[in-house]
Amino acid sequence: MLMSVLTVPLVAAEISAAEELLRKGEYRAAIDVAQAVIATEHLTNNYSPDKDRLEGWSRVLATGLLTVGRYAEAYPVMTNALRRVPRSVRLRWLARDVFRANGEPERGMKMVDEIREQVAGRNSSVRDGASLVVFGRALLLLGADPKDVLEKVYAVAQKVEPKLREVYLARGELALDKHEPDLAAKAFNEGLKIFPEDPDLLCGLAEAHVGGDRTEMIASLEAALKVNPRHLPSLQLLVDHRIDAEDYSGAGRMLDEIEKVNPADPDGRAYRAVLAFLRNDVAAMSEAREAALGLWITNPRVDHLIGLKLSQRYRFAEGAAHQRQALALDPDYLPAKSQLASDLLRLGEEAEGWRLAEEVQARDGYDVAAFNLGTLHATMSRYATITNGDFILRMTDHEAAVYGPRVLDLLNRAKHRLSDKYGFQLTLPTIVEVFANQKDFGVRTFGMPENPGFLGVCFGRVVTANSPAANGGHSVNWEAVLWHEFCHVITLQLTRNRMPRWLSEGISVYEEAQENPTWGQRMTPRYREMILGGELIPIARLSSAFLTPKTPFHLQFAYFESSLVVEFLIERYGLDRLRAILHGLRDGVEINGAIVTNAGPLEKVERDFAEFAGNRARQLGPGLSWEKPALEGLLGKTPTRVAPLKGPVSSPAGSSTNYYSLLRESAGFVNEKKWSEAREPLQRLLELYPDQRGGDSAYAMLAAACRGMGDTNEERRVLTRWVALDGEAADACLRLMELSAASGDWGVAKEAAGRFLAINPLTAPPYRFLSDAAEKTGDRPMAVAAYRSWLKLDPPNPAEVHFRLARVLHEAGDAAARREVLLALEEAPRNRAALDLLLKITAATGAQP
Repeated sequence: MLMSVLTVPLVAAEISAAEELLRKGEYRAAIDVAQAVIATEHLTNNYSPDKDRLEGWSRVLATGLLTVGRYAEAYPVMTNALRRVPRSVRLRWLARDVFRANGEPERGMKMVDEIREQVAGRNSSVRDGASLVVFGRALLLLGADPKDVLEKVYAVAQKVEPKLREVYLARGELALDKHEPDLAAKAFNEGLKIFPEDPDLLCGLAEAHVGGDRTEMIASLEAALKVNPRHLPSLQLLVDHRIDAEDYSGAGRMLDEIEKVNPADPDGRAYRAVLAFLRNDVAAMSEAREAALGLWITNPRVDHLIGLKLSQRYRFAEGAAHQRQALALDPDYLPAKSQLASDLLRLGEEAEGWRLAEEVQARDGYDVAAFNLGTLHATMSRYATITNGDFILRMTDHEAAVYGPRVLDLLNRAKHRLSDKYGFQLTLPTIVEVFANQKDFGVRTFGMPENPGFLGVCFGRVVTANSPAANGGHSVNWEAVLWHEFCHVITLQLTRNRMPRWLSEGISVYEEAQENPTWGQRMTPRYREMILGGELIPIARLSSAFLTPKTPFHLQFAYFESSLVVEFLIERYGLDRLRAILHGLRDGVEINGAIVTNAGPLEKVERDFAEFAGNRARQLGPGLSWEKPALEGLLGKTPTRVAPLKGPVSSPAGSSTNYYSLLRESAGFVNEKKWSEAREPLQRLLELYPDQRGGDSAYAMLAAACRGMGDTNEERRVLTRWVALDGEAADACLRLMELSAASGDWGVAKEAAGRFLAINPLTAPPYRFLSDAAEKTGDRPMAVAAYRSWLKLDPPNPAEVHFRLARVLHEAGDAAARREVLLALEEAPRNRAALDLLLKITAATGAQP
């Protein structure tokens, strides 16, 4: 009796040591040990009574063989073990993988059915936590309710064995499968508190961060690979990340490492196919795909993974084709159907896309992404649609009525200008969807309601954007956003979506500024500091800066630097060369090769660009000193008077020409409302650095100082300069409207109102000023449009607005004047002016009053 009590822990300890070898990546050592134990102890012998040892060592051996790609050797290990231990659910679950790897997926699925029958049967003796987790996984494959599995199986397993790593893995993987990364991270983190060096848990946590903070993802992967340098899931995720960063050579080197562990790894071979496709090597791509399918020629994951990565590189048409191939192999493979739905929606093939999304939701009610898409479809079915031959514009009814025509006018201008400039004509209408709810934008764009700072996204033919109502009170120029995104429409379709992200974003930001000097990005003190401080990113690595920026500001800098590269290429080599680069990309030439062909050796281009960027940085406020004063200087409380500006300005830090000292001094005076004292340093700042933007610029402070002193003439001049530079200075535009209207400068008021509406067209004041200014300057069509939009925003005195609209329409001879004056009288029946206008309209038309 004592012997049998001691045997169980001894068996567990031996097997645990072998499992530790697997955990650390010592796969061959684990295989050798397991083979030796099974052979020397004759565990597969029918007369051997020790089934527990056979089960444990068979799991170690089969797992090791599967991991290193020795699939054929794993097959007899499983069949022998199942013959001797027929009631082991853990062996059956592992056998599923072995049979599939050897081209017998139906037999693998039979194992899943047998697990359910065995554990759910009346005479089941399965009570250990690990077997219960396997049972839960089997139930999920068979379509069980995920909530039931969590609460009735995984929770029980965790109660039975609170320190069972498998239960944390299973919970996390289920959450990832249902597109709930936060819930997944929670499960993996709970497991890591118990098993802090478990590579599977660390890799799971990394995967939970893929759609969010990639620096956290990298940190988790590095921790996993420190424990197990040959951990295949972690290496695969790094390959995935490097493809996303357009580091294809780095991804290839990582695949070399994977092949050292398992030369037959299906995912590794699928990634090889992706890289070959992105290099336009069709033969190598086909060969890698066939190798990935291996013996399991109906494996739907291979084409699903290939298609997913192609779609993530914006190759949606090709990605969709691979999802269709996956579904041809297995029509019930939901990941492929879900991704195909997403691809089709991004391609503008909406009828089939929405239908597939509904099918996925019907099959899996717990898939958060599918649920979100279903909800969004219902919401969007109530959107208004405005169309012409070139655009299909979707917005909420309210927003479409207020500024829909303005959006369509902007898009038409963008199409004609950019199509001509880049020599590319679109053949299909562009779909533009503007969302008043930021979560709806997130779901339509990313599949989830979270919005990681994006204002708009272009997929090629389809553009999604946040409306001003979704910007959370921030001043964002929606006209600049749509111009930026439509530029992507041109360049992505011109290149057949074969362009690196840095070039795509760089051209769009560049074209913003070309269309309107208040749009796009400009050199700033912080950008100047980064460039001259050695933080310029090499062009060859610029796309990766969008994926793993150190901070949100570094992401913003990536956009700026990309536009600076485009500006450099055009200034140095000409627009024709840039167009030639785009045509090269379209024809399958890689970006570095296209640059070399049209601009010269990449090393020289990099060197010349660095010089160009440095010169641009030094041109910012050349008369200013940019050395940062000591910390105590910046924290000083007593502002010091600045001497009047005379003669040349090239003084050391701390003098009257130091940017940071002048800014600190000015802000101090403004905060203390010492308006007259603030004007001198602010005027000096603007003289030395006039191209300032933002609510904390010297323009904002000087305008406040002028207003505080009652100097409205100077305030108006300052505001006029400011809004001519800054496309997001909403408060400045509103104040300029007020001052210009008061002084009768209606041309300035009209321009300021137009600038404000490019930021926020959903508030009434700009329409009031615009309608007045349009009438005063004789612009009747603009006045009519302004009054109509104003009425959609529930003005406090609708009768007056209807009356004024009726008056303008009557002056233009428009019969609609009668309806508007009647609406005015409906609101205010005793309005004498409206009654008189009705009589005039009646007399002119001969109608009955």
